Amino acid sequence: MTVLAVDPGRHRCGIAVYGPGGVVARRIATLGELADVVHAWAEAYHVDRVLVGNRTAGAAVLARLSGLGVPVEAVEEQGTTLAARRRYFVDHPPRGWRRLVPLSLQVPPEPYDDYAAILIAEAYLRARAITRSRQS
Repeated sequence: MTVLAVDPGRHRCGIAVYGPGGVVARRIATLGELADVVHAWAEAYHVDRVLVGNRTAGAAVLARLSGLGVPVEAVEEQGTTLAARRRYFVDHPPRGWRRLVPLSLQVPPEPYDDYAAILIAEAYLRARAITRSRQS
């Protein structure tokens, strides 16, 4: 299953496509360009489902994505921002003097909403796999 996850925000959203092999694409988009990017990626990557985090601006993003032609679902996203920060630093470890500062005290130097979208997709797919294994 291939999913496209959106971490909604008031001004920008993290977007990630997660397929059988892992993360296929990720980026950050403004609210104005969100619908166009999601529509293009849904077609390009043959997305089966679009997941939208249900916290900040989630309802507004769901409204923007209605009529997409792909099922759109609101999902729980609690805790993804802090987890996304940790994931960002795994992929981009601090260098120089920043290595000496605990990661819990650092903020990434660039937006990392796309990492939150990855975590939303992973949580959804993990929960779906658990549900399927219980049904077997």
